[in-house]
Amino acid sequence: MVTEPVMPLAEKLKELNLEGTHRDEYYAWGLHQIAKAVSFLNNDCKLVHGNICVASVVVTPNLDWKIHAFDVLSEFDSSNPDSGGPMLQYDWLIGSQYKSMELSKSDWALIRKSPVWAIDSWGLGCLIYEIFSGAKLSKTEDLRNTAFLPKTLLPDYQRLLGSTPSRRMNPSKLINNSEFFQNKLVETIQFLDILNLKDSVEKDAFFRKLVSLAEQLPRQIVLAKVLPMLAAALEFGSASASALNPLLKLGSWLSVDDFNVKVLPTLTKLFASNDRGIRVGLLQHIDQFGSSLSSQVVDEQVFPHLANGFSDTSAFLRELTLKAMLILVPKLSQRTISGSLLKYLSKLQVDEEPAIRTNTTILIGNIAAYLNEATRKRVLINAFTVRALRDGFAPARSAGIMALSATSLYYDITEIGTRILPSLVVLTVDGDSDVRSKAFEATERFLNLVKQGFGQVETDGEVSTSLSSTNTAGASILGWAMSSLTMKGKTAESSALSTNITSLTVTNSTENITAAGAHEIKVSKVQTDNVSTKNITESSVPSNGWGDMDEDNSADDDVDKDGWDDMESFESPVPSALSRIQAAQQRPVQAPPRVSSTNSVSSAEEETFFSKPPGNSGDYLAQDDDPWAAIAAPPPSTTVKPLSLSGSRVAGPTRVRQAQHVSIDSVLGKKSEVSGRGRGRAGPMKLGAQRINRSSD
Repeated sequence: MVTEPVMPLAEKLKELNLEGTHRDEYYAWGLHQIAKAVSFLNNDCKLVHGNICVASVVVTPNLDWKIHAFDVLSEFDSSNPDSGGPMLQYDWLIGSQYKSMELSKSDWALIRKSPVWAIDSWGLGCLIYEIFSGAKLSKTEDLRNTAFLPKTLLPDYQRLLGSTPSRRMNPSKLINNSEFFQNKLVETIQFLDILNLKDSVEKDAFFRKLVSLAEQLPRQIVLAKVLPMLAAALEFGSASASALNPLLKLGSWLSVDDFNVKVLPTLTKLFASNDRGIRVGLLQHIDQFGSSLSSQVVDEQVFPHLANGFSDTSAFLRELTLKAMLILVPKLSQRTISGSLLKYLSKLQVDEEPAIRTNTTILIGNIAAYLNEATRKRVLINAFTVRALRDGFAPARSAGIMALSATSLYYDITEIGTRILPSLVVLTVDGDSDVRSKAFEATERFLNLVKQGFGQVETDGEVSTSLSSTNTAGASILGWAMSSLTMKGKTAESSALSTNITSLTVTNSTENITAAGAHEIKVSKVQTDNVSTKNITESSVPSNGWGDMDEDNSADDDVDKDGWDDMESFESPVPSALSRIQAAQQRPVQAPPRVSSTNSVSSAEEETFFSKPPGNSGDYLAQDDDPWAAIAAPPPSTTVKPLSLSGSRVAGPTRVRQAQHVSIDSVLGKKSEVSGRGRGRAGPMKLGAQRINRSSD
């Protein structure tokens, strides 16, 4: 039955070719294992191996020594004269040089009176002689030659080969009493064997000194024995997070192929650990093994567990997860990047920690080369201009400028002129000197790109709007920095403008009445309480400005919904207002509705006048955002007592409750009849103070 691959001890010792202290340490560990196995057979099982020598010991791939060749294994029972079994029948299989004096004489009566370990203790002595001499034992008399034996082992060696069977040393005492087995290699392996029984303090102390200790031990033994034990302890949970650093340090001594076989599978499984300390350790050292991970392993096994760090309550873990993605992104599929990673990054750009928000901008700039063309168009400008450049934290704005410069080849001329340059020019008057200097440099860079694009008109005859002829694959923008990228910096003018636009209603008033009878009626803005309240309620709902995103980040979500789809583009107010003015100039001028001199305005004129709904805010924006409003003279203030004509009802979608109309004749002092606020008609209007007589009713 084959249980595992092994190699004969004699051949393995020649292959290792250990010398000096390293040789003695490894031999001590091997003899410790053999003595422990022989003690188990003799003391616990009451069995005699009968043929302990170099030929009966094999070595596993982990360099452990094990006993085999149980050809003459026999049960020992001193009270049973028939005990001995195969040893009595097949003692000829044992070499004469390995037989003890009583066995060579076939004195079975003496053997039964002797301790159960007597024959195997003699065999241990023969094994010690052969491994230290480096030669096979040829005759029993050679056992007297002890010149090559360690002095710490010599007394025990002599007791194992005692001439009297009853006085030979028990193998169990050889393990416990010999100073030879007390060395660093044996103690290290024994500690790892019983790691589950150690408390956390002992474990941390051991793993802290393990790296320096391993440098003093035989390198082959550490890589073949200590490293697999350490990996197994981490994988099965007996080791703490402090064992991760020794594992990576010892793993760095391996070749690439051996590292992928012995260490990498364990590291991959550790990403699923709930131990926050292990997760932090993996992220801190991911640069040491991240390049060895295959694309399939990263996409299917590592990233699903690593992504939990993006939403962890610990800011330190969120930042480490963010930085780790710079190494792993090249191994992710486009579906994972667009469908999962960008969603997490959009949330981190509104994180409460400034360092995380800044580093998110840096990461997006660094991974731009790994995004497809459509994703870059949707993500980069929104992430850098709408958020980074408008942040209140100076390093965040600097990171946004640097990210734009590093990804400049991905933008066409139209995007540069309409979206990037307007955002950069604002920062040339920033309060931070570093931001100002970077803004000037970036502005000059993008202006040169636009000039180069339009300069091709003279040679090619057409404008080339595409500048992304090459990419900056993996080009680093700048080192990780502290930053903040939040949407809190939205200007007060923007919110005031949105409030005014959505809360416009119309009413009529009389202004600029001239003696020639020319009348001009203007529409003025009045904010109604119900609309304003609605606007305040809607604006108070918290939003991160990136559109709706599912909290569970399910894999079934559409890959395009990464948080940048609904990003609002902030345009410069001057060009937009100018375009409205130009549009207004192109509209035909209409004469204002004329007011009849018969104390009322026709219903047709009223309907025409009040038929403009407030929801269509295009014309009102032209008035609201008038670039000349700051220097224009205020309109004359006229105060007229509001009156309403009888029988007048306002028609149209504005639904003003009670239209108030003014008769021109009443203003000019002519006799007219007007209707007051109440129902019914009143008499002719009288000037001056009047006493009003009212009954008690």
